[in-house]
Amino acid sequence: MENDRSVRRLTTLEQSASTARVLNLSANHRKHRLDPGLTEAPFFTHRLLDRSIILKHRLRPHEYGLFVTPKPTATKILFPIDNEDLRAGAHYAFVGQRDFEAVMQAAFGDSLRPGTRDRIVLDLVDSLPSLDPFLLREQLRRHDIEPARIYFGISEADIQRMFDFVREQISSLVSLSSKEGSGGSSAGAGRLVEKLLSNRPEDGFEPLKATLRLSDKEYLDGVFAWRGFLYYKWQLEELRGAIAEVALEISSLSPRGPRDPEATGYLPEARQRIRTAVGQAISRVQTLLDVYNEAYLGLTEGGKPLGFRDFLLTAPGMFTELGECLGGVQHIISFWRYRFPTGKTRLISPSELMDVFLDFEDSLIISPEDTLTRFV
Repeated sequence: MENDRSVRRLTTLEQSASTARVLNLSANHRKHRLDPGLTEAPFFTHRLLDRSIILKHRLRPHEYGLFVTPKPTATKILFPIDNEDLRAGAHYAFVGQRDFEAVMQAAFGDSLRPGTRDRIVLDLVDSLPSLDPFLLREQLRRHDIEPARIYFGISEADIQRMFDFVREQISSLVSLSSKEGSGGSSAGAGRLVEKLLSNRPEDGFEPLKATLRLSDKEYLDGVFAWRGFLYYKWQLEELRGAIAEVALEISSLSPRGPRDPEATGYLPEARQRIRTAVGQAISRVQTLLDVYNEAYLGLTEGGKPLGFRDFLLTAPGMFTELGECLGGVQHIISFWRYRFPTGKTRLISPSELMDVFLDFEDSLIISPEDTLTRFV
Protein backbone atom coordinates (compact mmCIF):
# COMPACT_ATOMS: atom_id res chain seq x y z
CA MET A 1 0.00 0.00 0.00
CA GLU A 2 1.07 3.56 -0.72
CA ASN A 3 1.44 6.15 2.04
CA ASP A 4 -0.81 9.21 1.82
CA ARG A 5 0.17 12.17 4.00
CA SER A 6 -2.19 14.64 2.44
CA VAL A 7 -3.20 15.95 5.83
CA ARG A 8 -5.66 18.54 4.52
CA ARG A 9 -7.65 15.97 2.58
CA LEU A 10 -7.90 13.54 5.49
CA THR A 11 -8.76 16.04 8.18
CA THR A 12 -11.45 17.81 6.16
CA LEU A 13 -13.37 14.72 5.05
CA GLU A 14 -15.77 14.89 7.97
CA GLN A 15 -16.41 18.62 7.59
CA SER A 16 -16.86 18.98 3.83
CA ALA A 17 -17.16 15.60 2.12
CA SER A 18 -20.33 14.54 0.34
CA THR A 19 -22.15 11.52 1.72
CA ALA A 20 -22.34 10.05 -1.78
CA ARG A 21 -18.56 10.19 -2.19
CA VAL A 22 -17.17 9.10 1.19
CA LEU A 23 -17.86 6.22 3.57
CA ASN A 24 -16.01 7.26 6.72
CA LEU A 25 -15.87 4.18 8.92
CA SER A 26 -13.01 5.72 10.90
CA ALA A 27 -15.25 8.58 12.04
CA ASN A 28 -17.94 6.14 13.17
CA HIS A 29 -15.53 4.51 15.58
CA ARG A 30 -14.31 7.84 16.93
CA LYS A 31 -17.76 9.39 17.37
CA HIS A 32 -19.73 6.32 18.48
CA ARG A 33 -17.09 4.15 20.14
CA LEU A 34 -19.55 2.92 22.79
CA ASP A 35 -22.26 1.90 20.34
CA PRO A 36 -22.66 -1.90 20.66
CA GLY A 37 -23.57 -2.16 16.97
CA LEU A 38 -19.96 -1.49 15.99
CA THR A 39 -18.92 -4.80 17.53
CA GLU A 40 -22.15 -6.79 17.21
CA ALA A 41 -22.76 -6.00 13.52
CA PRO A 42 -19.60 -4.47 12.01
CA PHE A 43 -19.38 -3.23 8.45
CA PHE A 44 -16.14 -5.18 7.98
CA THR A 45 -15.18 -7.92 10.41
CA HIS A 46 -11.46 -7.10 10.13
CA ARG A 47 -10.61 -4.38 12.67
CA LEU A 48 -8.39 -2.33 10.34
CA LEU A 49 -10.84 -2.46 7.46
CA ASP A 50 -13.67 -1.39 9.76
CA ARG A 51 -11.71 1.75 10.59
CA SER A 52 -10.90 2.67 7.01
CA ILE A 53 -12.13 5.58 4.90
CA ILE A 54 -13.56 4.57 1.52
CA LEU A 55 -14.16 7.07 -1.23
CA LYS A 56 -15.09 7.26 -4.88
CA HIS A 57 -11.99 8.91 -6.32
CA ARG A 58 -11.56 10.60 -9.69
CA LEU A 59 -8.31 9.21 -11.05
CA ARG A 60 -5.58 11.69 -11.92
CA PRO A 61 -3.58 11.12 -15.12
CA HIS A 62 -0.55 9.92 -13.15
CA GLU A 63 -2.74 7.22 -11.53
CA TYR A 64 -3.94 5.62 -14.77
CA GLY A 65 -0.87 3.40 -14.90
CA LEU A 66 -1.97 1.67 -11.70
CA PHE A 67 -4.71 -0.11 -13.64
CA VAL A 68 -4.72 -2.51 -16.55
CA THR A 69 -7.83 -0.75 -17.82
CA PRO A 70 -8.16 2.65 -16.14
CA LYS A 71 -11.57 4.22 -15.56
CA PRO A 72 -12.45 7.79 -14.55
CA THR A 73 -13.54 6.88 -11.02
CA ALA A 74 -12.12 4.20 -8.74
CA THR A 75 -12.81 3.03 -5.19
CA LYS A 76 -9.98 4.17 -2.93
CA ILE A 77 -9.44 2.71 0.55
CA LEU A 78 -7.57 4.85 3.09
CA PHE A 79 -6.16 3.19 6.21
CA PRO A 80 -5.38 5.90 8.81
CA ILE A 81 -2.02 5.41 10.48
CA ASP A 82 -3.54 6.74 13.71
CA ASN A 83 -7.33 6.53 13.88
CA GLU A 84 -7.40 9.16 16.63
CA ASP A 85 -5.20 11.64 14.75
CA LEU A 86 -5.69 11.84 10.98
CA ARG A 87 -2.78 14.27 10.73
CA ALA A 88 -0.51 11.22 10.80
CA GLY A 89 -1.70 10.39 7.29
CA ALA A 90 -2.83 7.07 5.87
CA HIS A 91 -1.87 4.15 3.70
CA TYR A 92 -4.07 3.59 0.69
CA ALA A 93 -4.91 1.23 -2.15
CA PHE A 94 -7.31 1.28 -5.08
CA VAL A 95 -9.73 -1.61 -5.55
CA GLY A 96 -8.74 -3.32 -8.79
CA GLN A 97 -5.25 -1.85 -9.15
CA ARG A 98 -2.69 -4.09 -10.85
CA ASP A 99 -1.25 -5.61 -7.67
CA PHE A 100 -4.42 -5.43 -5.58
CA GLU A 101 -4.55 -9.12 -4.61
CA ALA A 102 -0.89 -9.14 -3.54
CA VAL A 103 -1.31 -5.90 -1.57
CA MET A 104 -4.38 -7.22 0.26
CA GLN A 105 -2.69 -10.56 0.97
CA ALA A 106 0.32 -8.79 2.45
CA ALA A 107 -1.83 -6.49 4.59
CA PHE A 108 -4.68 -8.82 5.65
CA GLY A 109 -3.58 -12.37 4.92
CA ASP A 110 -6.59 -14.48 4.00
CA SER A 111 -9.11 -12.07 5.53
CA LEU A 112 -9.74 -10.31 2.21
CA ARG A 113 -9.24 -13.08 -0.28
CA PRO A 114 -11.98 -13.48 -2.94
CA GLY A 115 -15.09 -15.14 -1.50
CA THR A 116 -14.65 -14.06 2.11
CA ARG A 117 -17.37 -12.03 3.78
CA ASP A 118 -15.28 -8.83 3.90
CA ARG A 119 -14.24 -9.19 0.27
CA ILE A 120 -17.87 -9.64 -0.80
CA VAL A 121 -18.73 -6.42 1.06
CA LEU A 122 -15.83 -4.57 -0.55
CA ASP A 123 -16.76 -5.81 -4.03
CA LEU A 124 -20.37 -4.70 -3.49
CA VAL A 125 -19.16 -1.25 -2.40
CA ASP A 126 -16.92 -1.06 -5.46
CA SER A 127 -19.79 -2.01 -7.78
CA LEU A 128 -21.95 0.96 -6.76
CA PRO A 129 -21.95 4.30 -8.60
CA SER A 130 -21.93 6.20 -5.31
CA LEU A 131 -21.66 5.59 -1.57
CA ASP A 132 -24.94 7.15 -0.52
CA PRO A 133 -26.01 5.29 2.63
CA PHE A 134 -29.48 4.33 1.43
CA LEU A 135 -28.31 2.72 -1.79
CA LEU A 136 -25.41 1.09 0.08
CA ARG A 137 -27.56 -0.37 2.84
CA GLU A 138 -30.10 -1.75 0.40
CA GLN A 139 -27.37 -3.28 -1.78
CA LEU A 140 -25.89 -5.10 1.23
CA ARG A 141 -29.31 -6.22 2.49
CA ARG A 142 -30.05 -7.77 -0.91
CA HIS A 143 -27.01 -9.99 -0.24
CA ASP A 144 -28.06 -10.79 3.35
CA ILE A 145 -25.41 -8.53 4.87
CA GLU A 146 -26.76 -6.14 7.51
CA PRO A 147 -24.20 -3.99 9.34
CA ALA A 148 -25.45 -1.82 12.19
CA ARG A 149 -27.51 1.26 11.31
CA ILE A 150 -24.84 3.53 12.75
CA TYR A 151 -22.72 2.95 9.62
CA PHE A 152 -25.34 4.46 7.30
CA GLY A 153 -25.45 8.09 8.32
CA ILE A 154 -25.50 11.29 6.30
CA SER A 155 -22.30 13.32 6.52
CA GLU A 156 -22.24 16.41 8.73
CA ALA A 157 -21.57 18.57 5.67
CA ASP A 158 -24.65 17.29 3.85
CA ILE A 159 -26.82 17.58 6.97
CA GLN A 160 -25.97 21.27 7.21
CA ARG A 161 -26.77 21.79 3.53
CA MET A 162 -30.02 19.81 3.78
CA PHE A 163 -31.43 21.39 6.94
CA ASP A 164 -33.45 24.26 5.45
CA PHE A 165 -34.66 22.10 2.56
CA VAL A 166 -35.98 19.42 4.92
CA ARG A 167 -37.52 22.04 7.20
CA GLU A 168 -39.55 23.33 4.25
CA GLN A 169 -40.49 19.82 3.18
CA ILE A 170 -42.01 18.91 6.56
CA SER A 171 -43.67 22.29 7.25
CA SER A 172 -47.10 20.86 6.47
CA LEU A 173 -46.59 18.10 9.02
CA VAL A 174 -45.56 20.62 11.67
CA SER A 175 -48.63 22.72 10.89
CA LEU A 176 -50.83 19.63 11.22
CA SER A 177 -49.26 18.81 14.59
CA SER A 178 -49.93 22.37 15.75
CA LYS A 179 -53.61 22.16 14.78
CA GLU A 180 -53.93 18.86 16.61
CA GLY A 181 -52.30 20.28 19.72
CA SER A 182 -49.16 18.19 19.38
CA GLY A 183 -46.78 21.03 20.01
CA GLY A 184 -46.04 22.02 16.43
CA SER A 185 -43.96 25.21 16.29
CA SER A 186 -40.85 26.67 14.72
CA ALA A 187 -38.81 25.08 17.49
CA GLY A 188 -40.71 21.84 17.01
CA ALA A 189 -39.93 21.91 13.29
CA GLY A 190 -36.25 22.30 14.07
CA ARG A 191 -36.33 19.38 16.49
CA LEU A 192 -38.13 17.17 13.98
CA VAL A 193 -35.60 18.03 11.26
CA GLU A 194 -32.74 17.23 13.61
CA LYS A 195 -34.36 13.92 14.48
CA LEU A 196 -35.05 12.97 10.87
CA LEU A 197 -31.47 13.77 9.83
CA SER A 198 -29.80 12.38 12.93
CA ASN A 199 -27.63 9.29 12.63
CA ARG A 200 -28.84 8.42 16.14
CA PRO A 201 -32.66 8.69 16.08
CA GLU A 202 -33.30 6.01 18.69
CA ASP A 203 -33.95 8.45 21.54
CA GLY A 204 -37.40 8.76 20.01
CA PHE A 205 -39.61 11.58 18.84
CA GLU A 206 -42.83 10.71 20.59
CA PRO A 207 -45.27 12.81 18.53
CA LEU A 208 -43.95 11.22 15.34
CA LYS A 209 -44.06 7.72 16.76
CA ALA A 210 -47.58 8.26 18.07
CA THR A 211 -48.88 9.75 14.81
CA LEU A 212 -47.54 6.85 12.76
CA ARG A 213 -48.25 4.22 15.45
CA LEU A 214 -44.77 2.79 15.21
CA SER A 215 -43.08 0.27 17.46
CA ASP A 216 -39.48 1.03 18.42
CA LYS A 217 -38.07 -1.11 15.61
CA GLU A 218 -40.56 0.23 13.07
CA TYR A 219 -39.62 3.73 14.14
CA LEU A 220 -35.93 3.14 13.41
CA ASP A 221 -36.69 1.56 10.02
CA GLY A 222 -39.30 4.17 9.15
CA VAL A 223 -37.11 7.16 10.02
CA PHE A 224 -34.25 5.68 7.99
CA ALA A 225 -36.56 5.33 4.98
CA TRP A 226 -38.02 8.81 5.45
CA ARG A 227 -34.52 10.26 5.69
CA GLY A 228 -33.66 8.47 2.46
CA PHE A 229 -36.51 10.02 0.48
CA LEU A 230 -35.73 13.49 1.83
CA TYR A 231 -32.08 12.96 0.91
CA TYR A 232 -32.93 11.95 -2.66
CA LYS A 233 -35.38 14.85 -3.05
CA TRP A 234 -32.67 17.25 -1.89
CA GLN A 235 -30.10 15.68 -4.22
CA LEU A 236 -32.42 16.03 -7.20
CA GLU A 237 -33.09 19.67 -6.35
CA GLU A 238 -29.34 20.33 -6.05
CA LEU A 239 -28.63 18.69 -9.42
CA ARG A 240 -31.28 20.36 -11.57
CA GLY A 241 -29.33 23.46 -12.59
CA ALA A 242 -26.10 21.56 -13.20
CA ILE A 243 -27.89 18.92 -15.29
CA ALA A 244 -29.15 21.50 -17.78
CA GLU A 245 -25.76 23.21 -18.08
CA VAL A 246 -23.77 20.01 -18.55
CA ALA A 247 -26.29 18.55 -21.02
CA LEU A 248 -25.98 21.69 -23.16
CA GLU A 249 -22.18 21.51 -23.07
CA ILE A 250 -22.20 17.82 -24.00
CA SER A 251 -24.33 18.66 -27.01
CA SER A 252 -22.22 21.59 -28.17
CA LEU A 253 -18.61 20.68 -27.36
CA SER A 254 -16.47 20.36 -30.50
CA PRO A 255 -13.31 18.28 -30.02
CA ARG A 256 -10.05 19.47 -31.53
CA GLY A 257 -7.17 17.59 -33.05
CA PRO A 258 -6.61 14.87 -35.64
CA ARG A 259 -9.77 13.28 -36.99
CA ASP A 260 -10.53 9.82 -35.67
CA PRO A 261 -12.87 7.84 -37.99
CA GLU A 262 -14.25 5.72 -35.16
CA ALA A 263 -14.90 8.76 -32.94
CA THR A 264 -16.41 10.67 -35.88
CA GLY A 265 -18.99 7.93 -36.35
CA TYR A 266 -19.64 7.45 -32.63
CA LEU A 267 -19.86 10.95 -31.12
CA PRO A 268 -23.03 12.40 -32.74
CA GLU A 269 -25.29 9.53 -31.75
CA ALA A 270 -23.61 9.17 -28.35
CA ARG A 271 -24.41 12.80 -27.52
CA GLN A 272 -28.10 12.14 -28.11
CA ARG A 273 -28.08 8.82 -26.25
CA ILE A 274 -26.46 10.43 -23.21
CA ARG A 275 -28.88 13.35 -23.15
CA THR A 276 -31.82 10.96 -23.55
CA ALA A 277 -30.55 8.62 -20.84
CA VAL A 278 -29.95 11.48 -18.42
CA GLY A 279 -33.46 12.75 -19.06
CA GLN A 280 -34.89 9.27 -18.52
CA ALA A 281 -32.92 8.82 -15.29
CA ILE A 282 -34.15 12.12 -13.88
CA SER A 283 -37.71 11.38 -14.98
CA ARG A 284 -37.51 7.98 -13.30
CA VAL A 285 -36.24 9.51 -10.07
CA GLN A 286 -39.07 12.05 -10.12
CA THR A 287 -41.63 9.29 -10.73
CA LEU A 288 -40.35 7.32 -7.75
CA LEU A 289 -40.27 10.40 -5.53
CA ASP A 290 -43.82 11.20 -6.57
CA VAL A 291 -44.90 7.93 -4.97
CA TYR A 292 -43.41 9.23 -1.72
CA ASN A 293 -45.02 12.64 -2.25
CA GLU A 294 -48.43 11.05 -2.62
CA ALA A 295 -48.00 8.98 0.52
CA TYR A 296 -46.82 12.03 2.47
CA LEU A 297 -49.79 14.06 1.20
CA GLY A 298 -52.03 11.32 2.54
CA LEU A 299 -50.45 11.84 5.96
CA THR A 300 -50.72 15.63 6.05
CA GLU A 301 -53.92 16.30 4.10
CA GLY A 302 -55.68 13.00 3.55
CA GLY A 303 -55.85 11.77 7.11
CA LYS A 304 -54.01 8.54 6.25
CA PRO A 305 -51.07 8.25 8.68
CA LEU A 306 -51.07 4.47 8.54
CA GLY A 307 -50.78 4.55 4.76
CA PHE A 308 -47.66 6.70 5.08
CA ARG A 309 -46.27 4.37 7.73
CA ASP A 310 -46.85 1.30 5.58
CA PHE A 311 -45.21 3.05 2.64
CA LEU A 312 -42.08 3.88 4.66
CA LEU A 313 -41.73 0.32 5.94
CA THR A 314 -42.01 -1.29 2.49
CA ALA A 315 -40.45 1.24 0.11
CA PRO A 316 -36.66 1.00 0.80
CA GLY A 317 -36.53 -1.37 -2.17
CA MET A 318 -36.85 1.80 -4.26
CA PHE A 319 -33.49 3.03 -2.94
CA THR A 320 -31.55 0.82 -5.33
CA GLU A 321 -33.05 2.42 -8.42
CA LEU A 322 -33.05 5.92 -6.93
CA GLY A 323 -29.41 5.63 -5.96
CA GLU A 324 -28.29 4.12 -9.25
CA CYS A 325 -30.13 6.69 -11.35
CA LEU A 326 -28.89 9.68 -9.36
CA GLY A 327 -25.43 8.16 -8.94
CA GLY A 328 -24.98 7.87 -12.69
CA VAL A 329 -26.09 11.47 -13.26
CA GLN A 330 -23.89 12.73 -10.41
CA HIS A 331 -20.91 10.93 -11.92
CA ILE A 332 -21.44 12.65 -15.26
CA ILE A 333 -21.79 16.11 -13.74
CA SER A 334 -18.90 15.64 -11.34
CA PHE A 335 -16.48 14.30 -13.94
CA TRP A 336 -17.52 16.84 -16.59
CA ARG A 337 -16.96 19.74 -14.20
CA TYR A 338 -13.63 18.24 -13.10
CA ARG A 339 -12.51 17.85 -16.73
CA PHE A 340 -14.05 21.13 -17.94
CA PRO A 341 -14.20 23.72 -15.13
CA THR A 342 -16.74 26.49 -15.58
CA GLY A 343 -15.25 29.49 -17.37
CA LYS A 344 -12.26 27.58 -18.73
CA THR A 345 -11.62 26.75 -22.39
CA ARG A 346 -12.80 23.21 -23.12
CA LEU A 347 -10.10 21.39 -25.08
CA ILE A 348 -10.26 17.66 -25.84
CA SER A 349 -9.40 15.41 -28.76
CA PRO A 350 -12.04 13.32 -30.57
CA SER A 351 -10.65 10.04 -29.20
CA GLU A 352 -10.54 11.39 -25.65
CA LEU A 353 -14.12 12.64 -25.88
CA MET A 354 -15.17 9.24 -27.17
CA ASP A 355 -13.63 7.62 -24.06
CA VAL A 356 -15.51 10.08 -21.83
CA PHE A 357 -18.82 9.39 -23.57
CA LEU A 358 -18.32 5.62 -23.40
CA ASP A 359 -17.84 5.91 -19.64
CA PHE A 360 -20.95 8.09 -19.34
CA GLU A 361 -23.04 5.58 -21.25
CA ASP A 362 -21.88 2.81 -18.93
CA SER A 363 -22.76 4.86 -15.85
CA LEU A 364 -26.31 5.44 -17.08
CA ILE A 365 -27.34 1.82 -17.55
CA ILE A 366 -30.56 1.37 -15.57
CA SER A 367 -31.72 -1.97 -14.27
CA PRO A 368 -34.70 -3.29 -16.26
CA GLU A 369 -36.40 -4.34 -13.04
CA ASP A 370 -39.45 -2.15 -12.61
CA THR A 371 -39.40 -1.53 -8.85
CA LEU A 372 -42.18 1.06 -9.03
CA THR A 373 -44.87 -1.52 -9.71
CA ARG A 374 -44.29 -3.00 -6.28
CA PHE A 375 -45.30 0.21 -4.53
CA VAL A 376 -48.34 1.47 -6.46
